[in-house]
Amino acid sequence: MNISSSDCAFLARAVDLAADAVRTGNDPFGSLLVSESGEVLAEDRNRVGDRGDPTQHPEIALSRWAATNLSDSERRSATVYTSGEHCVMCAASHGIVGLGRIVYATSTAQLLTWLDEFGVAPLAITPSPIEQIVPGIVVDGPVAEFSDAVRELHRQRHASEQE
Repeated sequence: MNISSSDCAFLARAVDLAADAVRTGNDPFGSLLVSESGEVLAEDRNRVGDRGDPTQHPEIALSRWAATNLSDSERRSATVYTSGEHCVMCAASHGIVGLGRIVYATSTAQLLTWLDEFGVAPLAITPSPIEQIVPGIVVDGPVAEFSDAVRELHRQRHASEQE
């Protein structure tokens, strides 16, 4: 895994977006799309609770934005930074649109452990590694320095559900 200081800065922003999601009653996921030159092209946070639509993941929003606004080559050279590893739906969207590298702060395995600790019901679908959904994709993560912060966001989110 090759994580640079720039990667860490973009991941920190993704975690900030995840915190914004929690503050608005959504699950803690945030993502940003960054060009090959390091320009933030688009960013979003989870909006499932805002819109009552379980497909309102930030990675889906970024895929839609990229499909409309970027050329094939720009999509292939862009990187998606996200607070949590892509779910199956988001990985498929990423692959269909033809986006490039994925860098995630925390893994699905970590998330599953935390949800179990917090007494949250299992996920509705069976997780699969991104590489099984999008063969040949470059994926880097998890990045240990973000684990505690993201775990705490999930704890906050699920504690508020149980109140």
